[in-house]
Amino acid sequence: MENDNSLFYKTGLNDKEVNERIVEGKVNGVSKPASKSYGQIVKDNVCTLFNLLNFLIFIALVLVQAWSNLVFILIIIANILIGIYQEVKAKKLVDQLSILTKPTITVVRNGKPTVVDINEVVLDDVLVLESGNQVCNDATVIHGMIEANESLLTGESDPINKSVGANLLSGSSVVSGKCYAKVKNVGDDNYATTLVKEAQQVKKQNSELMESMKKVTKVTTFMIIPLGIILFIEALWLRQDVLFEAVVSSAAGLLGMLPKGLVLLTSVSLANGVARLAQKKVLVQNLYSLETLSHVDVLCLDKTGTITNGKMKVEKTFTLETNDSFDLKEVMGSYLKASDDNNATFQAIDEYFGENDTYQHTKKIPFSSLRKWSAIEFKDLGTIVVGAAEKIIPGPLPEEISELMLEGMRAIAIGYTKETVSDNQELPKLQPLMAVILSDTIRDRTKETLAYFHKEGIEAKIISGDNVNTVMAIAKKAGVINYDRCIDMSKVSDDDIKDIVTKYTVFGRVTPSQKKLIVEALQADGHHVAMTGDGVNDLLALKEADCSIAIADGSDASKQISQVVLLNSDFTCLPDVLLEGRKVVNNVTRVAGVFFIKTIYTVLLSIFCVLTNTPFPFIPLQITLIDLLIEAMPSFLTIFESDTRKITGHFLPKVFSKATGNAVSVVILFIFIMLFGSNLGLDHLESVTLMYYVLVIISMIAVIRSCYPFTKLRILICLMMVFGFIFAILFFSDILHLASVSLNIVLMGLVLSAIGVVIERGIYRLITNYMKQHNL
Repeated sequence: MENDNSLFYKTGLNDKEVNERIVEGKVNGVSKPASKSYGQIVKDNVCTLFNLLNFLIFIALVLVQAWSNLVFILIIIANILIGIYQEVKAKKLVDQLSILTKPTITVVRNGKPTVVDINEVVLDDVLVLESGNQVCNDATVIHGMIEANESLLTGESDPINKSVGANLLSGSSVVSGKCYAKVKNVGDDNYATTLVKEAQQVKKQNSELMESMKKVTKVTTFMIIPLGIILFIEALWLRQDVLFEAVVSSAAGLLGMLPKGLVLLTSVSLANGVARLAQKKVLVQNLYSLETLSHVDVLCLDKTGTITNGKMKVEKTFTLETNDSFDLKEVMGSYLKASDDNNATFQAIDEYFGENDTYQHTKKIPFSSLRKWSAIEFKDLGTIVVGAAEKIIPGPLPEEISELMLEGMRAIAIGYTKETVSDNQELPKLQPLMAVILSDTIRDRTKETLAYFHKEGIEAKIISGDNVNTVMAIAKKAGVINYDRCIDMSKVSDDDIKDIVTKYTVFGRVTPSQKKLIVEALQADGHHVAMTGDGVNDLLALKEADCSIAIADGSDASKQISQVVLLNSDFTCLPDVLLEGRKVVNNVTRVAGVFFIKTIYTVLLSIFCVLTNTPFPFIPLQITLIDLLIEAMPSFLTIFESDTRKITGHFLPKVFSKATGNAVSVVILFIFIMLFGSNLGLDHLESVTLMYYVLVIISMIAVIRSCYPFTKLRILICLMMVFGFIFAILFFSDILHLASVSLNIVLMGLVLSAIGVVIERGIYRLITNYMKQHNL
């Protein structure tokens, strides 16, 4: 369809034309949801490497009809069902909240602006793009002018002018100005198919828990297959065991190596944290973002819209110079009528001056956070420039204005020149006409929130494009620690940022690229950085931060790229996110040590059995009882406890330092019993029983130790675990293939376990001392 663009931008498509394109498939299509699909949840919980290995062991036991040893598969099925249930529950809550942040775009249809979901955009639609919008389709500008930020696509941070005829790429963001753009690609033909896809492509997943689980899975898989094959071959051919015994003993060794419930516990814990935050109107767009924020030690806060509520109000004006050739109020009315700028500052100025069409504009340059000014040229009049006071007023600012800025006010100045102004050149000499003083209100509970972060060892840094004195005054009112350590970033070169970033708390006159460099410098200094933002000028920093947090009232672009969206636009709920993350990490770290005891001792014992050509001492049913009563039951009943202590150290070193001592002491005692069991008057079945008692007692001691400090729930869980085992051993020893309970074996088990605890404590001290010396 051929149209005159000068008219088409006003009319756009009509309903018939839109429907024709939908029928032809020339439409964006379904947007990618914020959460997994139900099919993906089922697939991720069922189709795992651990489940495959367990299933293969199950098949092997079925083939030899080892029916009593198949109970472990019920735990696997329960794990799968619990994982699916918890993720589905979290998905429903996240999807409900995602509707509130679902990306929309304004298009011109039937001659009027219409807001539609981005998946409803069709070929040849006319997009209405303003500051803060993210471009959802490849398009061509047909009217107006904007500055676009293509950093998410190209990595270049400088805004690019886009006037009539210029191409816009999906995934780019509008920094300033307003334009109408005709869609030239939809769906998969776009440079970037959807906004969400673009945001996900640029944000690297940064999760210690996830990476740790991958490492454990990789190492376990690498060892389990060759060890399983060797154990089976030795049993069948070297010792000439019957097939039944060869399969059962080999299967027990393999089952013991798999920390089956740990991955499930992690995902369930994260899903529950996300669900709890969803009830508090906090949208977590990625499960592992909870963990990431729990490690944060520096929180970078934008001033406007984050610490303050972003609703500006003109408090006072100062006439600087007069110009007899026009009435400033009338000119400003025409300026605001023509302006495409719509941020909080211009909204407040518009409310103060009002709009009119007295003067006809011939050229306009939208406001840019990089330039700190905007300009409109009027026919037969000249150019009005509105921007930061120090950009318009030459020399030092008047004392009265400086004092108001020291109180936290923002100063905007209005200047005039007869010359034409260019956006890529320095401003000519201006006649300063007026200073406009605006106020912004600090959000409720800001002081309490910042005090909480300070108490928790999290340093707050205020980063803003405003005058440094204004930012410092707001920081002081908000209760920011060391608010007087402030710096004007317009006087700092990019190369010097790494040297000053840790020395200062308040940063004023920060450009978008400098925000990014500040985040990178903090990370290079070893900090975990969270960044809050609401505008396109925050995108680069949000992209680089370890955890990105957007305000719901902010731009589409900031919400799409951020991991956490505060739907109430209130950063004072961030402590809730921090605490949920700590709960997850602390609880998973606490129980993971118990899971890894069995994995480590099974690997070591299997290697010993391979080297000495001896059968693995246990059967799958015995391993399953330990999985159920020592690993699964205590872990699941305590995983949702409110452990919000500050996180220290790294996950894998911490859990292995706790598990290794127990596992090694178990193996040492097993080898002792294997070598000297007959000297103690024990037959083979009694030796296996003694080893099982030792394993159970040492594992239960590890669980009891992990439950400290004790609560009523933890005491109850420990009692259930102990008496559950006593009941199983007393009444089901035959089914468990254990010798009948005798005082002699029980006493030997207690003595050897006590020796094991002494060995474990010694190994633990050696490991922890080594970790301290090497800062692990």
